[in-house]
Amino acid sequence: MIGKVIGAFVGDRLAKQTGGIGGASGAALGVVATTVLRRMSLPAMLALGVGGYVAKRVLDKREEGSDSASPPKTSTAPATKAA
Repeated sequence: MIGKVIGAFVGDRLAKQTGGIGGASGAALGVVATTVLRRMSLPAMLALGVGGYVAKRVLDKREEGSDSASPPKTSTAPATKAA
């Protein structure tokens, strides 16, 4: 019972930081997440954690690459024509 209350509290806090999820639905997701995690095996939890880490790294790299369309210029001197 206490685990469900803590899960609802954490879910509510996360929902407030996320734009697409409301407070009550975040609390419900927190309760569901604690129930699912309690029934998962240790290898499944580790695989879920590693998968989430890898997905975040890939999304961060993709976002970083889209910010700069062209490489930064190293010189501000005008280009000269070769003879």
